[in-house]
Order: sequence, then C-alpha cells, then structure tokens
Amino acid sequence: MDLIRRLKPIHLRLVTEIARQQKLQLAAAELAISQPAASRMLAEIEQEAGAPLFIRHPRWMEPTAVGTVFLRHIRVILAELDSLQTEVENLNIGQSGEVRVGAVTGPAMGYLMPAIRRIKEQSPDVEATIEVGPSTQLVRGLKEGRFDFIIARLAATEEHGEFHVYPARSENVALMVRSAHPLAGRRALSLEDVARYEWVVQERGSPIRQAVEDAFLQIGRPVPRNVNNSSSLLVVLALLSRSDVISPQSEEVAEILTHESLGAKLAVLDLDLEIRVSPYFVLHNRGQQLPRIADRVLQEVLRRL
Repeated sequence: MDLIRRLKPIHLRLVTEIARQQKLQLAAAELAISQPAASRMLAEIEQEAGAPLFIRHPRWMEPTAVGTVFLRHIRVILAELDSLQTEVENLNIGQSGEVRVGAVTGPAMGYLMPAIRRIKEQSPDVEATIEVGPSTQLVRGLKEGRFDFIIARLAATEEHGEFHVYPARSENVALMVRSAHPLAGRRALSLEDVARYEWVVQERGSPIRQAVEDAFLQIGRPVPRNVNNSSSLLVVLALLSRSDVISPQSEEVAEILTHESLGAKLAVLDLDLEIRVSPYFVLHNRGQQLPRIADRVLQEVLRRL
C-alpha cells in the first residue's frame, strides 16, 4: 500500500521509458527531466519496491524479474490514465457524452433528429436519447431532470420563470391521406369537403386536434364525428394505408412521411385555408448548466429553427 500511495504517473512513465529506450539518459530526455533527477527518481522507486527494477549493464539496462512484473501492471495503469484524459477532454469540448432531449412530434422529426445526426457525424461517440411525447409530459420530465432540454409548448398556467425559453415557431397542420384517396390531387378543398370522411386524430386536448376542431367551429361547422383517437404514428400509417381516413399531422411530420424515399404512397390534401397550431418553444432549466455536448445539440437545433 505504501508503494501505491507514493508512486506518481511520472514515476510510472519513467520506468516504461527506461524499458523502451534501454538507457536512463534517453528516458530522461524523452520525459524532459535531467539525468540526475531521473536517476534519483528510479532509486526512490526501487527503494519503495524493495528490489532493483533494472540490471545495469555497461551500455544498456534490462528489466529484472520484479521490473518485468512492475512493467506489466503499470502499462495497464498508464493506458487507463491516458484513456481517462482523452475521455475527459472529449467531454469538456463536447466530442462525447450523453444528451437527453424530449420533443413533441413535429419538431422532433423536423429539427431535433437532423440536428443530432449532424452532431453525430462530427462526433460519433455522442450518445443521444430522444423521447417524443405530449408537452405536459415533457415539461414534467424537464423539471424532474430527465432531459437536458425539450421542445414543447408551455401551458398558460405554467410558471415560465424557471426555464430558459427560446422562441421556436408555430406549426401548420397538414391533412394526410393515402395517394389513392378520392380527394388526393384536388385543389382548394374546403372543410365541408373533408368533414364526411373517417378521421384518425390525436386524443382530445392535443394541440393539433384542438386546432382542427377550432377551424371547423370558426366556419360554423360541427367537428367530424367519425373519429378514431390515436397519437401513434404506427396506427396512423396502418389506417392510412388501408382506408380513406384523414389524419391531421404537423407539416414537418407530413413532409417526412410523404417523401418518396419511404415508399408509403401518402399525400397531403390541398385546403383552401391554413390550420395553425399554437407555437412551441425550446426550454431548459434556468438553474442547470448544460453539459457541453447538450449545448452543442441545443445550438444546432436553434440554428435550424
């Protein structure tokens, strides 16, 4: 235990350099210390070890049996120290580490995921955790410390002062259908045109559903009655592919789902009006300093927004 407590990294590096160079003066030069200092240091190490670590030949030095054992262990220690230093440096400059982000669906697909992909192209060792959910759930998770930052809406009753709030943007609603839908390809459809079809919509109280219902009420029309409730994109895609249902989604989600590379054969209806959802924001706790990697992702998200 005395040996473990007294040895320093410079001692370990000196021993490995002597073994590599086979000469004390070359090892000292490599470590930028004087030869007398290196000689005193080696003597101290051997005194602590209780045995010589090297056999001194006239022109070179050779490890003893104790020295060989010593070298085997300290090379492992030095490798771990080097790994520690690299890992800490990468964390400090944001080249590695873990970032935990929550977002509502639209900005998660439209901005957060592309931002994280960009960061990982530059820093593959970054580990990202993305949770998609309703704003109330995300804000609660941010307060509990489960996220570094979130992209979500703030309820009017929510205390804004505990968050750093970065303005983001409003969402427009797109009405998605399968490409073979009877209304696909028609121009300037009215809400009366779409009201008679079956719908699959997020649960009551969700921002997109509220925006769609408000649009119908503003023109004096009742909201569609033939409605399936689901926030699952998998359920939505299954229903869209097999029937003439209409599904309101954010424009960011619709743009991704209708991209030809996915082969989903979906379309967006052309309405004669715009349905706009209340704005979302980028939020993180005011009393929390973001880790460097989380700040890198945050800045990339803000740049894209």
